[in-house]
Amino acid sequence: MAQTHYKSDIQNFLLTPTESIVGALTMCSTFAVEEAQLYAWKVEIESLRSALSEFEADGSIYLEFTIPRLGSRADVILIVRHVIFVLEYKVGERTAHSRFLDQVTDYALDLRNFHESSHEKVIAPVLVLSQSTVPQQEKAPEYSSNVLQTLVTDQANLSRTLQEVLEGTSGAPISIPEWESGRYHPSPSIVDAAKALYAGHSVADITRSDSGAQNLSLTANFVASLVESARQNRKKVICFVSGVPGAGKTLVGLDVANRHTDRSDDLYSVYLSGNGPLVAILQEALARDKVDRETRKGNRLKKSEARRGAKQFIQNVHHFRDACLLEGGAPPIEHVVIFDEAQRAWNREQTSRFMQRKRGITGFDSSEPEFLISCMDRHLDWTVIVCLVGGGQEINTGEAGMGEWIIALAEKFNHWEVHLSPNLNDHEYKQPEWSEKLKGVPRVEFNEALHLKVSMRSFRAESLSKFVRAALNLEIQEAKELFGQICDRYPIRVTRSLDRAKRWLRERARGSERYGLVVSSQAIRLKPHAIDVRCPLDPIHWFLDDKEDVRSSYYLEDAATEFHIQGLELDWVGVVWDGDLRHTPTGWTKHSFIGSRWNRINSSERQTYLINAYRVLLTRARQGMIIVVPNGDPLDPTRDPSFYDSTFNYLLGLGIPHEA
Repeated sequence: MAQTHYKSDIQNFLLTPTESIVGALTMCSTFAVEEAQLYAWKVEIESLRSALSEFEADGSIYLEFTIPRLGSRADVILIVRHVIFVLEYKVGERTAHSRFLDQVTDYALDLRNFHESSHEKVIAPVLVLSQSTVPQQEKAPEYSSNVLQTLVTDQANLSRTLQEVLEGTSGAPISIPEWESGRYHPSPSIVDAAKALYAGHSVADITRSDSGAQNLSLTANFVASLVESARQNRKKVICFVSGVPGAGKTLVGLDVANRHTDRSDDLYSVYLSGNGPLVAILQEALARDKVDRETRKGNRLKKSEARRGAKQFIQNVHHFRDACLLEGGAPPIEHVVIFDEAQRAWNREQTSRFMQRKRGITGFDSSEPEFLISCMDRHLDWTVIVCLVGGGQEINTGEAGMGEWIIALAEKFNHWEVHLSPNLNDHEYKQPEWSEKLKGVPRVEFNEALHLKVSMRSFRAESLSKFVRAALNLEIQEAKELFGQICDRYPIRVTRSLDRAKRWLRERARGSERYGLVVSSQAIRLKPHAIDVRCPLDPIHWFLDDKEDVRSSYYLEDAATEFHIQGLELDWVGVVWDGDLRHTPTGWTKHSFIGSRWNRINSSERQTYLINAYRVLLTRARQGMIIVVPNGDPLDPTRDPSFYDSTFNYLLGLGIPHEA
C-alpha cells in the first residue's frame, strides 16, 4: 500500500480524539507544519467524524494518502462498503474552482489506472468546500472503469453525499486487507518522471514493475554498473540503449544523469539531447516544480535560480558540442554523458555544412557522433557515453541513425569498449549499413538488458507501437490483429471532421489530463482548417501551461509537429492527416507542398523521414487518439478528395471505428 500518514478503521477513528490524530499527522510530516495546516486538519477530522456518525459506516479511513501522481497527497481516502471515496477539502474556500475539481479528479483517476486493487472498484471523487453552502446535486453518473463524475459538497451535506453514492451504486464489499496489499504500477509521463527524479525519487519508485513490463530499473542499474566498472578499471565505454517508442529510454538516461549531479565528483554526469523542444520543456518543468516544492516548504526560490540548476542537469547537445570546440583539446568536466535520441545525430555532410554556415569553421570533416566521441576521448583515464537510440525515428535532413556512431568507433576509436543490445539488428536501426563495420571494433558485448521491449507511454495499450508500425508498413492482417488486442482499453477513432475530433478529445479527458492536436510538419494544406504549421509555436506554453492559457495544447488552436512532440507525450491526441502522406492501392505516396502545388518526394531518405514523422505522431498518446482525415474540397486542386479518401478508407479497413 502507498504511504499514508494516518490510517484506521472507521469505528476507531470516531472514538479517537482530534488532537491525537493531528499529532500523528504532524509526526509524519517531512517539513514544519504551519498553523494553517493544523487548523485544516482539525476541520477535516471533525467534519468526517460528524458525517460518518450519521449512518452506519463500516470500512477504513486514510489521511494524507500518497497518490502515484508523484509528490501529491489526497486529504482523505475513505473506503465504505463497495466504494472508494477520494475526498479533497478546501478549507476557507467558497468556490469550486476548476483547479480544485481537476485535483481530486486526478487522484481518483490515478487510483483507477495504477493501483491494482482499485481498478474495478467504484471510485467517487468528492470536493468538500468548508465555507460554502453547496446546493444538493443529482447523483452523478458513472464513467468507464467505475470512476464517478466529481461531486461538490459542503460539510453540512457531506454525509448525505456519501450515502447517496452508496445507495446509487453497487458492487461487492471491498476487502480492506486485499485493498491495502494492492501494488502500484505507476506509468508517469516523461515530464512527471523527470520532476520526480530531480526531486529525489528513483526509477523503481516511479515505474511499473509488474511481470508484464520490462523493468526500467534493470536497464538503469545495468548502465550504472557499466559506469562504475569503467571508473574502477580505467577504461572508455560506450553503450547503446534501444527500445520501442515510449519504452522509457529518456527516463533511463535521466536516471543515470541524476545519480551524479555533484560537479566536484568524477562521476558527474549530464543528460544531453539535440531535441530542442524536449530540452526546453524539461528544463522549464523542473524549474517550475522546484520553485513550487520550495514554496510549499516555506522557502523562497527565484525561478531563474531554479532554471540554472535544471540546465546543469539537462543540456542541449549542440551547446555541449560548441563548448568542446571552444575548449580546444581540454576534456569536458563530465566523465559520463548521456546522448538522447542518438539516432538523430548529424552525418558528416550535415555537420560540415552547419559548422561552415553557422560557426564559420571551414574544413570541418567529422560527423557529429565522431566529434562527440572525440571530445570524451580527451579524458586520459576513463569515460562513458550512453547513447539512447530509437528505431525508425529519424525525421530530419542529415540525421544519421546508428551507422555514424559505429563507423566512428570502428575507424577512429576502436580502443573503446562497446555494449549494445541484440535488438539493434532490427531493420529499423538500419543494421545492414553498419553491421560489417562493427566487426572492426575488437571489444563488443551484447546484452538484452540494454533493450526496453514494452511501451510505458500507453499504459492502456502496450502494443500500440507495434500496431502503428504494422499500419505504416501496410502489414494489414497484422495491424488488424494488433488493433483487436488494444481497442478495448485504448480507444482509437477516425473522423472526417476536425470539430468532431475536438469534441471527442474534450469529452474523453478528465481532470488535468492533457490533450492536443498534432500534425506533420509537411501538412501545409490544413490552413483552411485554421492549422498553419508555418506559424511559430512555443512548445513550453503548449505543453506546460494550464487550461486557461490560450497558448496551451488544451485550447486546440495550435497544432504541434513531430519536431515539437518527439520524445514527449499527451494523454489524448488528435492527429490531423494531410495530403503529404497518401494511401494508394500500390502503397504510400509521399508529397511536399512547394509553391502552389504538391510535388512527389523521390528521395528515399526524405520518404523515410515522412513515414517516421507519422510514426512519431501516432505514438504520442498515452490513453487514446482520434485521427482526422479531412474530406478535401473538389473545388481546390491542392485538397482534392482523392488525396484523402483512400487513406480514410484504409484506416477504416484496419478496424478503426468511424466517429461521425
